[in-house]
Amino acid sequence: MKKWLLAAIATSALLAGCNDNSQSKEPEVPTIVEVDIQTPDKAPVETLTLKSKVTQGDKNIEDADVQFEFWESGMKDQGQMLDGEHKGDGVYEATVDVEHAGVYYMFAHTTAQGMHVMPKQEIIIGEPDMSKVLPEDDNQHDSMDMNMDEETK
Repeated sequence: MKKWLLAAIATSALLAGCNDNSQSKEPEVPTIVEVDIQTPDKAPVETLTLKSKVTQGDKNIEDADVQFEFWESGMKDQGQMLDGEHKGDGVYEATVDVEHAGVYYMFAHTTAQGMHVMPKQEIIIGEPDMSKVLPEDDNQHDSMDMNMDEETK
């Protein structure tokens, strides 16, 4: 009987010691990684520099993985992926040769601090004949969007 009583007291003390009241603390929410696209939204027909700045709070992120996806409106399947080169101070760049006027788009696919951010920007190159510009299919998803849609179904 004494052994059972001693075992019960020891078990209670052990369980009480393991409770650190962590349930009462609010979980720490990480600061969001932000990507500021610095590519102009209008440019001449020439080599274009795709550029973005990656920050978290007031800190520049120097070790992000940045890939620029670039395509002409209505032709996303013919687009290209360009690796962003780190230039310092959280800035990443890639260059692309643009051969004719048109409406173009880019995603700045950015992975940093365990987060993935992909802002999109429209870029008007030269003075395109808008009657000849193919419309952008807003229902087109890149592979990441499709995976997210399938998971939520």
